[in-house]
Amino acid sequence: MAPDLQELLRSLRVWDVDPLPAFDPATAPDTPLALFTAWFAEAVAAGQPEPHTMSLATADEQGLPDVRTVMLHGADEEHGWSFGGHAGSRKGRHLAARPSAALGFYWPAQARQIRVRGPVTTAPPEEAQADLHARSTGALAAALTGRQSEPLGSLGELAKASEAAWDRAERDPRTPAPTWTLYRLRPEEVEFFQGDARRRHVRLLYRREGDGWSRGLLWP
Repeated sequence: MAPDLQELLRSLRVWDVDPLPAFDPATAPDTPLALFTAWFAEAVAAGQPEPHTMSLATADEQGLPDVRTVMLHGADEEHGWSFGGHAGSRKGRHLAARPSAALGFYWPAQARQIRVRGPVTTAPPEEAQADLHARSTGALAAALTGRQSEPLGSLGELAKASEAAWDRAERDPRTPAPTWTLYRLRPEEVEFFQGDARRRHVRLLYRREGDGWSRGLLWP
């Protein structure tokens, strides 16, 4: 018998964490990156699987939304949050047409979410290649396989291309992947969400104002 989706949904609970972390927004730092860094370290310490993965939302030429999971490559005050991908991929085409995006981090180990949105730029090609070559052999092989988001004829075709890419990456770890792009999202807004067992969730929103940030609370 096939499982009943509604029954499965009703049987689930969220945030199996006792107690949930406390968050006093009055003690939050002046910049969202400082708070993100602190929360990220706490997520790692709490055993959150893959805390560096995030949802990336873009819009196509017609304004229709799309979302996928990607990996955070870094973040700093000058450039914001960075991630990679091929310029010709679906997300690459979206960002070329509409260079703005949103990021979403979800860390259920601590009942926390972080939302980031703002304009997106690309790093110089040499920085994109340096970022790629600082990663694993598998990451380079995947980049060299290329053709991201294009139609695939068969899994055998993928296996053949992947094997060739792995061989090349292992023989020459400095092999360039010309279409590989490092994207940088410079945030205009960053929201921090701390879950509460009584649903009195704390939401703190940072908004960019000139060279600084304003802060305010949101209703959950």
